[in-house]
Amino acid sequence: MIGAGILKGMAVTARNFVGSYFEKERLITVQYPEERSPLPENYRNFPILIYDTDDAEAGLRCVACKICEKECPPQCIYIIKSEDKKPDYMGKPQFYPAVFDIDISVCMSCQICVEVCPFEAIKMDKVFELSTRERFDALLQRKGELSKSNTYYHSIHPIEAAEVDAKLAEAAAKKKPAAPAAPSPAGTSPKSSPT
Repeated sequence: MIGAGILKGMAVTARNFVGSYFEKERLITVQYPEERSPLPENYRNFPILIYDTDDAEAGLRCVACKICEKECPPQCIYIIKSEDKKPDYMGKPQFYPAVFDIDISVCMSCQICVEVCPFEAIKMDKVFELSTRERFDALLQRKGELSKSNTYYHSIHPIEAAEVDAKLAEAAAKKKPAAPAAPSPAGTSPKSSPT
């Protein structure tokens, strides 16, 4: 019969058209402000700084080594190292960033800063709704706006954060000094030579 292929094609098109209104998994349009598509865990947008304690200033992992600033391809990271040292979250005196700014209008979200950071201090955030009415100063994120807690990091990247915490705990355990050897009982020497 002439036109059988056209009729089969129209039947498939009609079935897809009608099915797209009734099958939930086929609905493509997301009503954005009210509904949101879940973001994958490895989604990345802009960098954030991680701190470990309740105090964002004292618990900041960043020691202002400036490796991320040097490696950033668009040079959007600006760091000024502090003149003094203060105890970090583990109690060890460290330098800290007096100024840590990221120009998000220049940042290309390449994640090179995350990869080169030896202290696991800078990570990528999932927040993408950063639009403002101002053009210049609002696009410069300062240290206070960039600082996020480790619990926040666990909420946005749970698997990666657990791996990072395990690695940091292992490194901290290696740095702890070994327990001193128990003293030998009186009258015995550790090296006894036969006479």
